Amino acid sequence: MLYPIAIEKEIVNNKAVYGVVVPDLLGCVSVGDSYQDACNNIADAIALHLECLAADGDTIPMPKTIDDYIENVDYQGMSWAMVEIDLTPYLGKAEKINITLPQSLLYQIDKKILSNKSHYKSRSNYLAQLAMSDLS
Repeated sequence: MLYPIAIEKEIVNNKAVYGVVVPDLLGCVSVGDSYQDACNNIADAIALHLECLAADGDTIPMPKTIDDYIENVDYQGMSWAMVEIDLTPYLGKAEKINITLPQSLLYQIDKKILSNKSHYKSRSNYLAQLAMSDLS
């Protein structure tokens, strides 16, 4: 899933510092000495934040879009980016199920997965991502 992040550049003691917030994850913030460091650091912060939510049994917030936040006064003047996070480790133990799909639909799913191997790991991953998007 792609979480939007808001990035703000500030000058502290004549040096640039980048602060990052994740609007979908209240309290999830990070900083970096460069734009790239800030983006890398926030990915780690998101993982830790999601681990804590999962450990406490809290619901994992599904990401919204940048458009949902860009007009919010709290984020005015900030730059935006997206950070890809695999949510499956935070959603609980995997359960095996048996489903039935029409052959032509299964073929289309497999074709989609093959053309997007970097995004979809398997049929299960593809179906889980669709379900998470639909349920958020």
